[in-house]
Amino acid sequence: MPTRMIADRTVSTIGLGGMPMSIEGRPDAARSVATIHAALDEGVTLFDTADAYHLHADEVGHNETLIAGAIASWGGDTSDVLVATKGGHLRPGDGTWYVDGRPEYLKKAAEASLARLGGDAIGLYQFHRPDPAVPYADSIGALVELLDAGTIRLAGISNANVDQIRLAQELLGGRLASVQNQFSPAFRSSEPELELCTELGIAFIPWSPLGGISSAARLGERFAPFQQVAADRGVSPQVVCLAWHLAKSPVVIPIPGASRPESIRDSVHAAGITLTSEELALLG
Repeated sequence: MPTRMIADRTVSTIGLGGMPMSIEGRPDAARSVATIHAALDEGVTLFDTADAYHLHADEVGHNETLIAGAIASWGGDTSDVLVATKGGHLRPGDGTWYVDGRPEYLKKAAEASLARLGGDAIGLYQFHRPDPAVPYADSIGALVELLDAGTIRLAGISNANVDQIRLAQELLGGRLASVQNQFSPAFRSSEPELELCTELGIAFIPWSPLGGISSAARLGERFAPFQQVAADRGVSPQVVCLAWHLAKSPVVIPIPGASRPESIRDSVHAAGITLTSEELALLG
């Protein structure tokens, strides 16, 4: 598996997004564990989760616990695995989402995530989504405190705009490790944030890189150029899409969600594909 960097950490070029294994439509635990083990078998070393990836109000951190347990039970060497989690976006258990960016909440949430994930520090902790009721600088201040206290090793932000990236980088003293924004063939409005991350050398982690849980399977139907390149290469449109992400910039590390072993096994093939300039022009 080729690798890329998140700050000073080397991770697999393709990561695994854990959300489909814990929210609506999730599979049974055995299949989820098999999916995580399949990712590890393929050389995946970046796993993305969040405390809000759960269904019911009494199971906050479901996905964190699932991923931590599956990694621990794999049996191989996991010393190079980086688990990235997020805080500040919550689910009350009725299918809705809300935000809480208060520093005191984020610090408590990080401590709870650390307890679920285990170890002496969270590998990468990301502020999940800006809270309009809380100054952004205050929320980032919590990340600064968590870094300085050693609760987290790396700090990132998610769903951020250009100004927020610049502010976070400033407040963190140049220690902003990653930006996780939505980006896919269907959602390209984060191009300015991707360009800034490339300029600053900050990892850009696109979420829903295949278009989201409900749309990923129809990617080739929705975007004919991806289907065309896939047919020419004898791979799936999803593989072409992930290779397209990788070609955007050396700081891009896609985290396709999966809830089946065969899905992540297919996704990792993108790491070995270099698209031609003609193909990239066709894909746009």
